[in-house]
Amino acid sequence: MEYVYAALLLHAAGKEINEESIKAILQAAGVEVDEARIKALVAALEGVNIEEVIEKAAMPVAVAAAPAAAPAAAAEEAPAEEEEEEEEEEKEEEALAGLGALFG
Repeated sequence: MEYVYAALLLHAAGKEINEESIKAILQAAGVEVDEARIKALVAALEGVNIEEVIEKAAMPVAVAAAPAAAPAAAAEEAPAEEEEEEEEEEKEEEALAGLGALFG
């Protein structure tokens, strides 16, 4: 994962993604560098439009997460409202019981 993060960091900084740059970032982070993994990553990223990939990857997650969040929030609110109503009813009953004792 560190290798991909290094490539994304270089991309975000507007730098060229090459073996030397990735190696420098990993070494600065204290990660033990595997030259074969770096070469494989650089080769896999050749010709890839990273911005386009990020946009495509982020879009379905945001769209799929939005509808799922709404019912979950509604489900959480309903029990909380019911608990509050029950507590209010119990307090009213206790208050009425206390008044009944006054008038015996």
